[in-house]
Amino acid sequence: MSRPFDLTLYLVTDPRLVAARGLVATVEAAVKGGATIVQLRDPDAHGRALVEQARALKALLAPLRIPLIINDRVDVAVAADADGVHLGQDDMTPADARALLGPERILGLSVGNPAEFAASDIGVVDYLGVGPVKATGTKKDAGAAIGTSGVTTVRALTRLPIVGIGGIDGALAAEVIRAGADGVAVVSAICAAPDPEHAARALLSAVTAAR
Repeated sequence: MSRPFDLTLYLVTDPRLVAARGLVATVEAAVKGGATIVQLRDPDAHGRALVEQARALKALLAPLRIPLIINDRVDVAVAADADGVHLGQDDMTPADARALLGPERILGLSVGNPAEFAASDIGVVDYLGVGPVKATGTKKDAGAAIGTSGVTTVRALTRLPIVGIGGIDGALAAEVIRAGADGVAVVSAICAAPDPEHAARALLSAVTAAR
């Protein structure tokens, strides 16, 4: 049984967008504004640097009971005692990741369409990241945009919690929730905002109002 988690407002960090303000300061502001779960994503960081970043975020988030998810890297999640891992379609299989993570850590998986869903082993997965809803520049290997209709399509396939991701801003957040998502995952909408706390609060308000 994995640790409890809330997908309502899922912050995914971007190393370039948080560079000026700092990773921890950006996440701290976002959490103050209402972010409910945080994913550390830095595809260019080497293992040691990523573990250090993860430990810094864990120290911030653990007292607040906000889960820390690591993108792709099961080894980093274990080393930093993070709360879970989010896998892409080309990463380690969910079964292999679960074997290394144990039963308590949260395991998420990206699914962009029914074909990926059908090909995925979701039996050991706790939630699905569905998208990209809209074309985005923050993830170069993202697939084609699926729109809110794509979220609705995946929603019909599973009872697992799902979070929409990809180009989501305040205006789109409500549509993603109405399409069937349990929450929205954002990168630029918070990381690139002049005031991440205010941006998070506005997104949280949009999600809450759409439910």
